[in-house]
Amino acid sequence: MAEAFPPQDRMSRSELRAGAALAAVFGLRMLGLFMVLPVLSLYVRDLPGGDSLAWAGIALGAFALTQALFQIPYGLASDRWGRKPVIVAGLLLFAFGSGLAAWAPTIEWMIAARVLQGAGAISAAVSALAADLTREQHRTKVMAMIGASIGVVFAVSLVAAPALYASVGMPAMFAGIAGLALLAIVVVWRIVPNPPALAKQAGPLPLWPVLSDGQLWRLNFGIFVKHLTQIALFLVIPRLLVDLHGMPAGRHWQLYLPVVLVSFVLMAPVIVVAEKRGWIRQVLLGCIVLLAVSQVLLILGYTDFRLLAAALLVFFLAFNILEASLPALVSRMAPAGTRGFALGAFNTAQALGAGCGGVLGGWLAMNHGPRAVFVAALVLMLVWLVWARSMRVPPLSDQREYALPPEVDLDTASEEIGRLPGVREVAVEPERRVARLKINPERWDERLMLRYIGGEA
Repeated sequence: MAEAFPPQDRMSRSELRAGAALAAVFGLRMLGLFMVLPVLSLYVRDLPGGDSLAWAGIALGAFALTQALFQIPYGLASDRWGRKPVIVAGLLLFAFGSGLAAWAPTIEWMIAARVLQGAGAISAAVSALAADLTREQHRTKVMAMIGASIGVVFAVSLVAAPALYASVGMPAMFAGIAGLALLAIVVVWRIVPNPPALAKQAGPLPLWPVLSDGQLWRLNFGIFVKHLTQIALFLVIPRLLVDLHGMPAGRHWQLYLPVVLVSFVLMAPVIVVAEKRGWIRQVLLGCIVLLAVSQVLLILGYTDFRLLAAALLVFFLAFNILEASLPALVSRMAPAGTRGFALGAFNTAQALGAGCGGVLGGWLAMNHGPRAVFVAALVLMLVWLVWARSMRVPPLSDQREYALPPEVDLDTASEEIGRLPGVREVAVEPERRVARLKINPERWDERLMLRYIGGEA
């Protein structure tokens, strides 16, 4: 069996197709989430029991809290049974929860619907599938494609959500969200390429290397802080715009759209330069600093519309860059055969952050005002910055898969292959007689491996 991905500098046609299709899946699902983000805290005020900011925060964050419970199980399931079936199951649950939200007559039913939406926790499985279908040197580009789709649908939702909310109402919006989830299922089955065999894991899963990896925990904490801040901001800022700046919900897009589009334009060259020059760590630390700066601007001047707009621009510039680079780093650092689990833990931290952002942000805003929300976010970002300074970014690696002929002793194959120059990790599947390798392309010599398995040098 030849190597899983041929060595080449440009993205292959299959990688481009995988990136575009998975970006569409993420985009369709995230459009459903973002559509309600700018207006949900306003809508639930009119539901029985929804006039409290605390209850509004729970309704906003309940989705993410359920996501936190299911991300790791979904990631593990995708390692075991394959990515696509797990993704489809999650999209079906999300669609059903969206239908329930369309009917919800009270704040309690809305929270229950958001909980059910969150049970469709496919982010880890989709990210793992993207990693399966791309080589490591192009993975951040694919994650950036996905991040770009998220940024585009975020901008679209900020424009469309207030207008749709005013014209058709929230129930019809939730019904449309259910339809988008069903459309995403079609994209998964008909357009997304099938992953190579290395996407499935047989035998016991080596979970401890993921759970004990301090480098991965730095990334997990970072995504927690980032999404906690995002949800907390969108709990308080829409109400600030209405109550403090006299900007009705139907005009909020006039602020959000230029902020998101400008941040997206600025993001692209930063990612390209960081990948080309190996500045991933420096860019990550710089983005954390920018996130902190955005909170300082809000603390000092959220009553000034211009400072508030500048803070949002700085925040989303850093947010979009990290949205592409953090999952790519997780997939690079994950031990062989545990990518789904590692990304499941990562997305669990992301969902926990979003859930805590709704609950904590609502409590702080109700009891201490919006400035307390920004101060809490700033403190968490400074903690992240201190911890991230000691992060080590491993060199780029690539993946290979080889069939092991009958004469190769499976009991010693892993150890012997591991001694070859450039081999970083080895995982042997005895049932399929396949060795899956993570290698350093700069030190790898294909001829030595072919000689070991009896192939032609």
